[in-house]
Amino acid sequence: MKTALRGCVVASTLIAAPFTASAQEFINVLTGGTSGVYYPLGAGLANIYGEQIDGVRTQVQSTKASVENLNLLQDGRGELGFALGDSVAAAWAGDADAGFPQKLDKLRGIAAIYPNYIQIVASGESGITDFAGLADKSLSVGAPASGTELNARAIFGALDMSYDDLGKVEYLPFAESVELIKNRQLDATLQSSGLGVASIRDLASSLPITVVAVPASVAETLGAPYVAATIPAGTYDGQTEDVATVSISNFLVTNEDVSDDIAYAMTKQLFENLDTLAASHQAAKQIDIANAIAGMPIPLHPGAERYYREQGLIK
Repeated sequence: MKTALRGCVVASTLIAAPFTASAQEFINVLTGGTSGVYYPLGAGLANIYGEQIDGVRTQVQSTKASVENLNLLQDGRGELGFALGDSVAAAWAGDADAGFPQKLDKLRGIAAIYPNYIQIVASGESGITDFAGLADKSLSVGAPASGTELNARAIFGALDMSYDDLGKVEYLPFAESVELIKNRQLDATLQSSGLGVASIRDLASSLPITVVAVPASVAETLGAPYVAATIPAGTYDGQTEDVATVSISNFLVTNEDVSDDIAYAMTKQLFENLDTLAASHQAAKQIDIANAIAGMPIPLHPGAERYYREQGLIK
């Protein structure tokens, strides 16, 4: 009888807590460079999952961000990854020029999260005041074939410019770009990230900067998923005016082989712990369940879809 009762207790526990994982479950969160936004948000999510999903072990992996994350997910080397919307669409299409020689058909969507803003920042002494002023100057466009670098290529193309118009091109992560500017070895950096990214805050606190506008015509030329946006005045030290730019949504992506229960739990705990996640980075304040499936360029994971049906987002 005791054995039977214990079985009833276990069964009732599983029914009451559908997001409880087995003891064997593991969630590796694929992020980006430690000076960007993906990494602190990924670390915050990993902590939430470790605390809220019974039996789960978590790990946070620093990567080269979007393109690498999507390829790792396709290969089953991660359970959750951050990626830019255009990179996700390119991965699903198998765009070789974007770093995807074949269609990544195992990718599944979890949620649209916060927007990335294209943030071009130049040292004050570089004399750069507008996008055209980047000509003949040195610019870091992000790590090679990263989501940021894909954004940079698209924006230059929309303005009938190319890297050939620059004096020098560097392919560096955010923090390394900032260090070169500080050392007067680089004029400017293009960073695709959430507002208030640590690398640019660090630069702005070290020397005078100019936040360079991206013309509104870029959003019109490129179309979705690019939209016109604004970097509000005061986002960085010394930035006294609003600056026009473009933004693009970020997505959380998983693999089709991740169990429905784990995908459900990852989705549920994301949206039920946004206040906690915002303590990791302010970009989390822009995450809204009302936009969770907006513009999703790949199929939803069935576990995430179950949660959205519960919330009334999908009928």
